[in-house]
Amino acid sequence: MTVTVVAGNPKPASRTLAAATLLAEKLTGREPGAGADHTIDLVELGPGLLGWGDEQVAAAVRTVQESSVVVFASPTFKATYSGLLKLFLDQFAGGTGLQGVVAVPLMLGAGPAHALAPELTLRPVLSELGGTCAVPGLYLLDSAYATDPAVDRYAERWAPVVRALADLKP
Repeated sequence: MTVTVVAGNPKPASRTLAAATLLAEKLTGREPGAGADHTIDLVELGPGLLGWGDEQVAAAVRTVQESSVVVFASPTFKATYSGLLKLFLDQFAGGTGLQGVVAVPLMLGAGPAHALAPELTLRPVLSELGGTCAVPGLYLLDSAYATDPAVDRYAERWAPVVRALADLKP
C-alpha cells in the first residue's frame, strides 16, 4: 500500500499537513511518525501550479496517481478548500485522473460552522476526478486536531474500508 498526503495550505509545514499525516497514520495503521510514503506540501510547488507542463507538478500528479491511498487536506476558506488545492486538482483529467486511488477528504477550520465543507465541496471534486471516495470527509478544528478524539473515532470506523480498498489496487 502506497500512502500519500497532499496538503493545500499556503503556509509550509502547516497544521493541515500535520493533521493529514496523523490521519494517514491512523487509517493505515502505521507507526506514529511513519506518516506517508509521500508528502506533497503544495505550497512548495509554487508558481508551477499556475500553468501546465511544470515538471515538479507533473511528478506530484504521477505520485498521487500511483498511490493506493491519498489524504487530500486543506484549510477551510469561505466554506471550501484552498485555491492551492484547486490548482493542483485542475492538473488531473476529469473522470480518470484519480482512478484507482482511495481518496480521503480532510479539511480544517477555526470553528464548527463549516463542518460539512469536506462533504459538500472537496469530496464531490475527488469523485469527479475518478477517486474512490468510499469514506466520508473529515472536518477538524485546526486548534485541536492533534488531541481531537474524532480522529480516532473516524479511523476506527473507516480504516478497515480504506485498507480493504487499498489492497485491491494492482
